[in-house]
Amino acid sequence: MKFYCSKAMLQHAVQAVQKAIATKTPLPILTGIYLSAANNRLELQTTDYDMAISCSIEANIEQPGKAVVSGRFFQELVRRLPGETVEISSNQEDSTLRISCNSSNFNLLCFPYEEFPVIEKIQTSTNQLTLKDNVLRDIIKKTVFACATDESRPIFTGGLFEAENDSIKMVGTNTHRLALKQDIIAPVELPAKMIIPAKLLNELARSLSSDVPVDVNIYWEKGHVAFEFDDIYLKSRLIEGSFPDYNRVIPAKFDTVVFFDTHAFLDAAERVSLMAKDGDYNIIKFRFEQDMITLSSNNPDVGKASETVAATMQGPGLEIAFNAKYVTDILKNLGSDKATLSLNNPLSPACIRPADSEKYTYVITPVRTS
Repeated sequence: MKFYCSKAMLQHAVQAVQKAIATKTPLPILTGIYLSAANNRLELQTTDYDMAISCSIEANIEQPGKAVVSGRFFQELVRRLPGETVEISSNQEDSTLRISCNSSNFNLLCFPYEEFPVIEKIQTSTNQLTLKDNVLRDIIKKTVFACATDESRPIFTGGLFEAENDSIKMVGTNTHRLALKQDIIAPVELPAKMIIPAKLLNELARSLSSDVPVDVNIYWEKGHVAFEFDDIYLKSRLIEGSFPDYNRVIPAKFDTVVFFDTHAFLDAAERVSLMAKDGDYNIIKFRFEQDMITLSSNNPDVGKASETVAATMQGPGLEIAFNAKYVTDILKNLGSDKATLSLNNPLSPACIRPADSEKYTYVITPVRTS
């Protein structure tokens, strides 16, 4: 194998696939990056068996071939190369990959490329749909942060993705909070319902951060889902199991609705949360009155904090307590200058929404306090 390619494009490809390099595995081959050079294209692949990523770039191929090298060392080398054009060649006799750029030369030991589990792309003409990148990125960013990180309940470590008719929805929850984002899309031929690991969703959102709009093709089959756009292909196992009926979590009506400025509320919550330590939780207490919200917190080892924020309220006032992080997380992701907080009583779930849209709903469970 021998080829030449742009260092910038090679670095782009390495960055695109690096998140699927296995770090804790008994199989050394999974710690590597698979390179395949043919037909003036260089393809890089990585996989940890749960997620797989490939990226293809242009290259001047003198001799086609394949190789697998250490992912950790290869990405560090590529990042530090001094020139604009990289020459890469492999030597089958001593199983090494030679990397040259200007006056820099490196030889990396190779793994047997035959042992690498090459990505099998999903072949389907029916189970597919296409979304604009900004739509997909938005529904991910507004929900994935609410997914659980505790692996003891795997069903909640992913986002529920639903597409039917002209509606798309994404739901994330850890059972203490729930984020639901929905949008209108072009009608889909077949409905889709799957639980996608949060790890893949986070990587997908990161990969879709380009300023150039792209269409994202989504393919699914039993147990797997794949996303394809530009020169990138991401594939992942789906989380098996039945996702709870999230509609039952969202209260149908509320006694009190509070209207407030998102940024002022967020700033106050972040300041007050500095003292928000009560037992095992970082807790902020909220007192809602006719024209203001009073936020307070207490840390027995440090001190107390309180702050008021202007607000408009419909319904009776009340006091309630929430996990500080759960409140600041939603305010950072709301995407609206004005918001509403709807409540019933100190022990019932509350709901936060943008004041100008009902397509984004965040449900938060209060914390019992003495």
